[in-house]
Amino acid sequence: MKTNSLLGLLCIFFFAGYAQDKDITTSLYKTYDTYKELSLNKRRIKHEDLQPLLEHYRNNSDFSVTKVGESIAGRDLSLVSVGSGETQVFLWSQMHGDEPTATQAIFDILKFLESFDFKEEKEAILSRLTIHFLPMLNPDGAALFQRRNLLGIDINRDALRLQSPEGKTLKRVRDSLKANFGFNLHDQSTYYNAERTEKPATISYLAPAYNYEKDINEVRGNAMKVIVFMNKIIQKYAVGQVGRYNDDFEPRAFGDNIQKWGTSTILIESGGYTKDIEKQEIRKLNYVSILSAIYSIATDNFEKIEISEYEKIPENDRKLFDLKIEGAQYILNNKSYKIDIGMNRLEVNTEDYSDFWYSSRIIDQGDLSTYYGYNTLNAEGYTIKEGKVYPKIINNIKEAQALDFIGLLQKGYTYVRLNQIPKEWLSSPFPMHIIGAKFQVPELMLQPGINPTFILEKDGQNKYAVINGFLINLENGEGTLKNAMIFR
Repeated sequence: MKTNSLLGLLCIFFFAGYAQDKDITTSLYKTYDTYKELSLNKRRIKHEDLQPLLEHYRNNSDFSVTKVGESIAGRDLSLVSVGSGETQVFLWSQMHGDEPTATQAIFDILKFLESFDFKEEKEAILSRLTIHFLPMLNPDGAALFQRRNLLGIDINRDALRLQSPEGKTLKRVRDSLKANFGFNLHDQSTYYNAERTEKPATISYLAPAYNYEKDINEVRGNAMKVIVFMNKIIQKYAVGQVGRYNDDFEPRAFGDNIQKWGTSTILIESGGYTKDIEKQEIRKLNYVSILSAIYSIATDNFEKIEISEYEKIPENDRKLFDLKIEGAQYILNNKSYKIDIGMNRLEVNTEDYSDFWYSSRIIDQGDLSTYYGYNTLNAEGYTIKEGKVYPKIINNIKEAQALDFIGLLQKGYTYVRLNQIPKEWLSSPFPMHIIGAKFQVPELMLQPGINPTFILEKDGQNKYAVINGFLINLENGEGTLKNAMIFR
């Protein structure tokens, strides 16, 4: 009788704790816009964008902002700390300069922690934890929107040799804090999908191994438990869109070594989400899941989770295209072939690295039945046709703006010749490619690496146009296209 009573009491405590976490998660999601740091609203953020925010927290006595190092180019690396608890939680982001999603989420979290809301939950967090944020570990890479630092190395492969000042700073901070928990925050390719599904891996996790045997001790086990907890949160808002990285041991990587040095390390990778080019919805999911995880650490609720649940998270795969055309007919040397085409939109930075335009490519073709697309067209019964050059030479921009582009696409034209192309134009603002007065468009020969531009015909009529890897429905004009190409 006493045993049954004790079991019942334990169940009450467990489910009360789970409900508490669930409630804060829902509230965090619903109130997110209140705490979103609006000054950071695009991916290509730079070191100078963070300085006013860091100065703001430097002037708030509840926070500590400390210079902990410098990048190769002499940019300050700052650590923001808050809380008074014994358990040390350390979050670092943008080790790779072109992976800024979590950097934005960190400043959302700081704004939340500064607010006067959620008093009970924040009291639990800040009295039991001390939280340390090192945003933008690679500011030189961020300035150029590139993965590597100015030395040209991947900081995440510098944990042993410690040749980069950024890597030295990361290790020194981790060691000085003797952090109990670490959040290693990254972005991953948007072309990752959850294993054997068409769903993007919007968030992927890893509790890195600390040896080749992939042993699980208490430190790594706690990281796995926190990941299981975070997965359950993400599933509420992005069902089936979570992946798990392969946990092969990488002796040069910081995540693997920080796990080895005694910090329960949670790798979080922000991937893709439909129609979320700037990753603002993914930023929100980072905010909600990380804050919820921090609350779970503060209340010890993660300890109840079974480690075995970690292996049930689907593995990451990389089988997504931006656009996939299925089963189209392709005529080559007077013979017809059935072909699938997978296309990706590759970003090209503007000169100041503050924006980008697309230069798309065919990535693969043939039987792509095991691959998926953010946008997929079943093209059975459609024939691929080469796009034509509009025969009239356009003299200026005003004339070009007056063209009926959908009407021209319906007639099979995919290129327009412009007599004077503005020097400052990097890409075409129209849903057709712009070519120079003397440029000769090569004959269409489908193969990986070329720009995907063609017409899809059915029953003698042009039904779709693919322009720079974007699909346009020629019957209703529907389709989103950021830019076409300029060929001078």
